[in-house]
Amino acid sequence: MAFANFPEQEQVVSLLQRSLEAGRLAHAYLFSGHDLVELEAVARTLAKTLNCQNPKKGAGGGAVDCCDKCPVCLRIDESLHPDVHPVRPESKSRVITIDQTRDLIHDLNLKPTEARYKVGIIAGVDRMNLQAANAFLKTLEEPPARSILVLLTTSPNRVLETILSRCLRLNFAGEQRLNPENLSWVASFSEAAAKETTGGLMSRYRLLGSLAAQLTRQRSEIEKRLEARSPLERHDDADPKLREKWEEELEAAVESEYRRQRTELLSALQWWVRDVWLLTFLSGSDLLALPHLVEFSKSVASRLKPSESMDNLKVLEQLQSWLGTNAQEALALEVGLLRLKL
Repeated sequence: MAFANFPEQEQVVSLLQRSLEAGRLAHAYLFSGHDLVELEAVARTLAKTLNCQNPKKGAGGGAVDCCDKCPVCLRIDESLHPDVHPVRPESKSRVITIDQTRDLIHDLNLKPTEARYKVGIIAGVDRMNLQAANAFLKTLEEPPARSILVLLTTSPNRVLETILSRCLRLNFAGEQRLNPENLSWVASFSEAAAKETTGGLMSRYRLLGSLAAQLTRQRSEIEKRLEARSPLERHDDADPKLREKWEEELEAAVESEYRRQRTELLSALQWWVRDVWLLTFLSGSDLLALPHLVEFSKSVASRLKPSESMDNLKVLEQLQSWLGTNAQEALALEVGLLRLKL
């Protein structure tokens, strides 16, 4: 992808392009946003633009976008360029380890194989453990000549302050909207909840089953999409060690994207639960986040006290907090959903 393929991020992309054209890039960036896949794509586009054989040039003659077609661009996209170094959390622990960090530092300090700029891309820098971060600080503050570091996160509040203070931060979040698939599922969930008038244990297990089935569908779709993009699908004859590395990165990428989408799905559910809470003491729908579901929301609200609806919001906040750790997903979902009063 080229910078032109990110129209929704025009403002922040234009800042990068002005820095590119003026030759005044920062030595280290922190890209934050809602979508780690998009952030990685922007980071690769920056790496491609810095090293493209046929870049698009601005009025001042400097490169402002990549051609997205030359051999350099294609190899960067496929994670095959020797001077562009992606780092992702390891699959088992989902942390960026000190060994990964030392490997990156070593690679950055070598002379470029062929590129004008060496680029290190750290996806999920909020998963860098303290030991790795401490080992990385000197390089982050003073990278080798003609090298750029791009750190990516969907959780900037979890990035260590020592890392934040050494980076130029760019926010690619834009406006976060509830996607149609999540809205559709919340509509089905709210309708089912409205019909479950008994409020018993079996009712809540049925609602839990609906959530579990949706999460399973999401994970399956993520696996298919990311497997199709993985170099594993295009390079059957790659070195076994490289294939093992790609497999670990794919597993970690699937887990990271799944967790992001799970958070978004539960956030959509939280908006509906908030609407139910509002309707326990308000009759109108002017303040509702999901006014098209007001019929189902009112039905559930009529059975609850305001304090019970507030407890529901606290339950979902606690559930999100549990899932942000390494808590067992199935157990956390069961405990959370069974505590809801619907």
